[in-house]
Formats: sequence, C-alpha cells, structure tokens
Amino acid sequence: MSTSTTPGARKGSGRPLITLSSARRHPRRHHTVERPRRSPLLTALTGLVLIYSLVPLLWLFINSTKTQEGLFGSFGLWFHSDFALWDNVVDTLTYNDGIFVRWLLNTVLYVVLGAGGATFLAVLGGYALALFNFPGKRAVFAIVIGAVAVPGTALAVPTFLMFSEMGLTNTPWAVIIPTLISPFGLYLMWVYSSEAIPTELLEAARVDGAGEFSTFFRVSLPLLGPGIVTVLLFTMVQSWNNYFLPLIMLRDSSWYPLTLGLNAWNSQASTVGGEAIFNLVITGSLLTIVPLITAFLLLQRYWRSGLTAGSVK
Repeated sequence: MSTSTTPGARKGSGRPLITLSSARRHPRRHHTVERPRRSPLLTALTGLVLIYSLVPLLWLFINSTKTQEGLFGSFGLWFHSDFALWDNVVDTLTYNDGIFVRWLLNTVLYVVLGAGGATFLAVLGGYALALFNFPGKRAVFAIVIGAVAVPGTALAVPTFLMFSEMGLTNTPWAVIIPTLISPFGLYLMWVYSSEAIPTELLEAARVDGAGEFSTFFRVSLPLLGPGIVTVLLFTMVQSWNNYFLPLIMLRDSSWYPLTLGLNAWNSQASTVGGEAIFNLVITGSLLTIVPLITAFLLLQRYWRSGLTAGSVK
C-alpha cells in the first residue's frame, strides 16, 4: 500500500499524513450556486411537476388544431389528419358577430383598471406602512393579515348586495371596483418596501430638501421596481381569470369577460336548440392564455428578483 506523503509533510509534527493516493480517491467537491449539488430524487420530482404542468397545455394546443368532428374521432394527445388551427382561430374571432373580441376587450379593460389600480394602491399603502409610524399601525397589520386569509368567494354575496343597493350591478364598475383591493399585494409591498429602501437614503433626500412625494417618485419608486412587477403579475392573473365575481354581477353578455364568455359557449350544447362549438371553446381557451404566457416570459426576470432580492447593495 502506498504511503507517500505530500511535499512539505514532516514526521513528528503532530499533523496527519495525507497520501497522494487517498487524495486522488476522495477529491473535495465544492458546491456553489453556479455548480449546485445534484439530487436525482429532486430532479425526478421536478420532472414530474414539469410534465404535470405541460401536458394540459400540450393537449390544449393539439386539440385547437382539430375540427368539431376531429375532436371526437382522434386521440386527445395527437393531431388529426385535418390541421384546422387557422380556421378555428378565424371562426372564434368571427363567431356571433365577433363577440369573442368584445369579451377580450372587456377582459383587458378589467385588467388595466382593476389590476393596475390594485397595484398602484398596494404600492402606496405598502410604502407608507413600511416606512412611516402612526397610531394604529399594529391594528392595520392585523387587518391586512386577516384579509389575506379571507377567500374572495366569501365576500362575493355581500359585495353583490352592496352594489345592488348602489345600482352598479350589470356594469363594468361592479367588476373593477372590488378588484382594486388586494390584501396580498399590500402585504407583499409592505414587506418588500421595508427591505428594499434604506432609511438612510430617505433621510439624505429629506436633508437635501426633497418633499415626501418627490422622495417617493424619484428615490423610492425605482428601488421598488421588482416588487411592483411581482404584485402586478399576481393581480393581473387574478383579474384575467376572475370568474365568480362577474358571474354574479353581470347579466348582459356584452360585458362578459373571457371566462364567462367561454363558459357560455361551452353551455350551448346542453341548451335546447343550442349549437355545440367545442372546437371554438378550446381554441378560445388557447387564445386566452397567450397574453398571460407572454407577460410572464417578458417580466420573468423582474418577477424572480422581486421575490428573492432587495435593492440595498
């Protein structure tokens, strides 16, 4: 057995003698962020989650290329002989005098005013709660945490009764106004503002003579960019997929969002004299998720940094 020592090792020094052969057999591995430790179990679990997430999207795209007859005459996860994606898209956009386009514009309106307003209010409220002290701050914190735990469906009926008394039901405001309040977005901006904005920077701005509004828009707002994008994505997805609130608030189909409109199309087959248009429902669902996927891809880097990083260097 080889007992050769490394250069510079001396007998009687009290230090263990490390052989070159053992050093070669057991090299030290330093794991970093760029070179993480590999875990086969974690890789397998991640692969299962990836498959679980992508299979529905794959099914949606494949079946969007089929005709009404092809949906029931072919395997769900493979293409039919007739590739009718473009025809389905055209029929979806033109069916019933182009009502799908109206539903799409309604959804964009609800997202721009509802999600945009909720993000703006969450930024203002979270910034104030994080950097200013005032009486009742603990009570406000308890209310915000409690509001996060309350599901939106539990407030739908009281909200409907209140808007009915004000005569706002069956109007876009019945959908926009309730979505302006986002307790989770407020809490997220509260936590992010307390970590991302150093108080020394605000004190320096105030010493230089900047007012509170000038300090917020010129100094604090650029530092809150990742958090703002994160809250915007959450509120946008919530408003885009909003179903139950418009369901109880709206009766006029011309004000439907995409979620209600596609459900109405899907229900046509079960009505007397109704026309089954499942190919248009599937194609419309595919067109519905395209803006969300695009938004996530474009804002992904801001979203990830908003969840994991602060702005203090």
